[in-house]
Amino acid sequence: MDEQPAKTSTSVTGEMKIAYVEVDSLMSQYKFCKDFTAILQKKSNNARNTLNQKGQKLQAAAANFQQKLNNNGFTSREQAASVQAALQRQQEDLQELQNRLGSELDSETAKYNAALRDSLQNFLKVYNKTKKYDLILSKAGDNILLADKKLDITADVINGLNKRYKPAKTDKK
Repeated sequence: MDEQPAKTSTSVTGEMKIAYVEVDSLMSQYKFCKDFTAILQKKSNNARNTLNQKGQKLQAAAANFQQKLNNNGFTSREQAASVQAALQRQQEDLQELQNRLGSELDSETAKYNAALRDSLQNFLKVYNKTKKYDLILSKAGDNILLADKKLDITADVINGLNKRYKPAKTDKK
């Protein structure tokens, strides 16, 4: 039994009006993206610094433990085992902190991506009321192999988005 592709019919009258938006340009020029990228970078740097500081303290404590152990600096095996157990707990706490900070950053990134998508889609709905495009594509990397530059509405979209964008109030210290 031969599989036949389903027959589709299109009733396009006239030409289809198509446009595209370059995602790379949007990400680098839309103020919302710039602001959130800076916020996420700051949070990432803070997390990395916190983890590095705690990791260095743990390494110093482990080196101190090893030196004391080598120099018979513990009064008993129980004391050495107790210190070693405390170091192990600190290592586990550090791993938990790393996992938690990573999850928080992933969650912030997901919220940002959802807000970006929502902002873009809401803008395009309003924008398209007058432009009347049948299809607006996103161009990221080489997913569109060839397109006439006259179909590129990126600058128009970025300008419109930036006009609508109101930065969130932040507490200045």
